[in-house]
Amino acid sequence: MNKRFQDKVAVVTGAAQGIGRRVAERLLAEGALVVAVDRSELVFELAEQLGAKALCLTADLEQASDCQGVMQAAVARFGRLDILINNVGGTIWAKPFEHYEQSQIEAEVRRSLFPTLWCCHAALPHMLEQGSGAIVNVSSIATRGVNRVPYGAAKGGVNALTACLAFETAERGIRVNATAPGGTEAPPRRIPRNSAAPSEQEQGWYQQIVDQTLASSPMKRYGTIDEQVGAILFLASDEASYITGVTLPVGGGDLG
Repeated sequence: MNKRFQDKVAVVTGAAQGIGRRVAERLLAEGALVVAVDRSELVFELAEQLGAKALCLTADLEQASDCQGVMQAAVARFGRLDILINNVGGTIWAKPFEHYEQSQIEAEVRRSLFPTLWCCHAALPHMLEQGSGAIVNVSSIATRGVNRVPYGAAKGGVNALTACLAFETAERGIRVNATAPGGTEAPPRRIPRNSAAPSEQEQGWYQQIVDQTLASSPMKRYGTIDEQVGAILFLASDEASYITGVTLPVGGGDLG
């Protein structure tokens, strides 16, 4: 196994399942010391799997104070902070914009923008002090798509955050990039983002997202978790040492 991340300290958010969990597993396999964070206690399942080279934490990353606590815990345990993978976020509701309630719009933005914003803010002092660091934000192709306007707006904010922070920090040794995943095949979420069973109408609205995603992709398929993780790890690695401020679409040719 490639040891691109030997002895690097990496914080991975949204690490309990899906893309985030696979990122944490791959980082460890490639030599990293991993801090796996999630709001769900499912994240502690990684503790036995990842062993002494991992620290598993629960936190509500929509809160700035929790993000600060995570970065402080990472540095206290491992002495530095080299990599931050911001993977928290995801569509809670899928429907035409006029059907969203105000509280739902606010919830979508809190879920898919603020964890990335706060974690970057909390990690930055540690990376600036050591004069190095790599941040990879997980955005989305959904910045151009149907039935997810609040989520798309939040991820558009992630793209802007990525570019602006890269401009501010490039000369101080920090790289900031993002991936924009397209449709991705993944096991059913063990804890759904929305616990309410979708109505027949809501299922139809979600099918419109699937149809539009496939139509927009020249490859006409969904990607795999490993295809998403490969792009994330590339941007986090020294192989991407001359890349910053980029949002890389990973959507089968759909540029978002």
